Amino acid sequence: MFVSARSFEEYRAMFSLSDHDLSLRILDCPGGAASFVAEAGARGTDAVAVDPQYGPGREGLGELALRENEHKHAELVERAGEYDWSWFGGPARYTRMRSRSARAFGADVAARPGRYVLGSLPDLPFADRSFDLVLSSHLLFSYGEQLGEDWHRDALLELVRVSRGQVRLYPLFQHTSHKRYPALDRMREALAECGVSSRVEGVDYAFALGDREMLVLECAGDRMPSGSSREGGGTSAAFDPVRWRHLEAER
Repeated sequence: MFVSARSFEEYRAMFSLSDHDLSLRILDCPGGAASFVAEAGARGTDAVAVDPQYGPGREGLGELALRENEHKHAELVERAGEYDWSWFGGPARYTRMRSRSARAFGADVAARPGRYVLGSLPDLPFADRSFDLVLSSHLLFSYGEQLGEDWHRDALLELVRVSRGQVRLYPLFQHTSHKRYPALDRMREALAECGVSSRVEGVDYAFALGDREMLVLECAGDRMPSGSSREGGGTSAAFDPVRWRHLEAER
């Protein structure tokens, strides 16, 4: 998969993030080389990213994303008609923003490593309801042809498990076909059976043609999705392993 470096501004638009949202504890899953945690953290947001590439050598992800972004620029110019430039304005601004984001990520992962946690769906290394808001972009639904329905269902339930407020997912289109993920309604029905309501909302952001919607899951209330009873789950607020890990790492 392409190592992306989406910016804080993109996250605000993709997920319709308000100032109130940015006052919450937020998880970015998967984070890739995005600068959301870096830039949100500089604004005082308690934000964490998790990604399977945050193991040894993760400091180099920013440089890798920077090289891929610069290499991609010529292709964007050549195929400009295949993208929606209403938000970016054109290939030049896209490349500038993504390059700046890759550099910000690289600097932050070196300065605040505790905010970048190794892990992958559908089994995240966090206790139940560790975050107020969970954001997930360009994995679920985007790779619907590569990742099966069972994986999607388990991944959605896992995102719900670690949230005590909302989960927001963008986009709803498969990146290969530019068509909405065909099993979306079945995924929403499975969530409803677990007591998780969902809705589709429009957003003021697009890059791939047609990608102007996100899925919002409401996680408040009594629900027990699969995985929440595993060892380490259900940790009380008195001992919060997420915050404890970060405080230790940043001393």
